[in-house]
Formats: sequence, C-alpha cells, structure tokens
Amino acid sequence: MTLACPGQSQPWPEDVAAARRLQEALRARVVCVDRLVSPMRIGGVDIHYDRRRRRVFAAAVRLDPTGELQASALASAPLRFPYVPGYLAFREAPAALEALAVLESLDLLFVDGHGRAHPRRFGIACHLGVLLDLPTIGVAKSRLIGRFTEPGPEPGAWSPLLDGDEVIGAVVRTRARTRPVFVSIGHRVSLATAIRLTLAFARGFRLPEPTRLADRLSRAHGG
Repeated sequence: MTLACPGQSQPWPEDVAAARRLQEALRARVVCVDRLVSPMRIGGVDIHYDRRRRRVFAAAVRLDPTGELQASALASAPLRFPYVPGYLAFREAPAALEALAVLESLDLLFVDGHGRAHPRRFGIACHLGVLLDLPTIGVAKSRLIGRFTEPGPEPGAWSPLLDGDEVIGAVVRTRARTRPVFVSIGHRVSLATAIRLTLAFARGFRLPEPTRLADRLSRAHGG
C-alpha cells in the first residue's frame, strides 16, 4: 500500500525496502552548489510526535530577510511508517509538506534534521528540497553517522563531519558553552553557504531562528 505524496505524483512507501529504493532514486537529483536568490524569504520546519495518539505534528514558519516572523502554519498526520533510523523522512515529510504548502513561496528552507549527513546521503532536508525544488539546509541536534573532532568553544567554530574520507557535513558551534549542531546540504546550497547561513541565523541561540521558532510551535501544537 502507498500514500499519495502531497502535491507530488511520487507515492509514499510504507515499507523500508520501497523507501530505500525511493531514497536512492531521488538522491541523484540533489544539487550541492548554490542556487539561491536574494533577498530571501526564509522558512523553517520542525516535526514533533505524539506517540500516544500516533500522530505527527509539523510546524512551518516564514521569516523576512531580517529574521522577523511573517507567517506560520501547522499540520498533523497519522504515523504510518515504522520508526527506523535513516528513514524518518517517511514518517515526517508528509506532514511537513502540508504545513509548508500553507505558506507563500519560500527562497530557502531550514529543516530540523539531516541532509547529506545520512547513510544514503538523502535525509529529510534533501527529501524536502528535491520534492519542492527549494534550496534547503539540514540542521540536526544530534549525529546520525560520521566522525568528527570537537570544534573550538567559540561561536562560529566548526569541524568537518566525515564518513570515511568524504565530508558529509559540518559540526558547528553556534553558541558558547553549548553543544554544536550538525549542518549538511539539503539541496541547491553548498556546505560553505549552509554553515554561513546557519551561523547568521543562530542569533545567540543553539538553533537557527527558523527551526528554533518552528520547534517551539510544533511542540505547542503537539502538546
């Protein structure tokens, strides 16, 4: 059984084998160089689960180029895909797409999750970016794969996240005396630009403002 992907012809698989095939098929579409416009309408999206009710809650926000909140949207959907590390997009992306569809056009999207820093180089930030054909940056709170050297203690310090000899992302200190975040390419953004924009929008917090606001909204929604 498959589910229709909101706004797309691509179905949503409901088993791991089909999900892996879809990840590997879409991975070739990821663009790892900058394809941005300026000034930018910046979006953020975050997901929160209510396991008791078996629902996923998504919140999306849009900020203007100065970082001021312009709009927000909420969506929820039943959990239909099992919890399997590396396949969380199939639990989260349907609700995220519904929330993002409510907002007007975006020029850049921050996603609370991984992009290329993923076993098959296709985390949720890549998945949303490719489906929406939108420049996308993944900023995750914890590591999924890879090794790294702890970056320096000052805000702006970072170190490469490596899988073998391949650089799959960056471990970025956005705030002093706070754990770093894991930044990776989603789509149509280079890693250098992803790091720069993450730091530009951190504004004294651990998370960049678009996903920090979306995180707060999704948790209030799901509560």
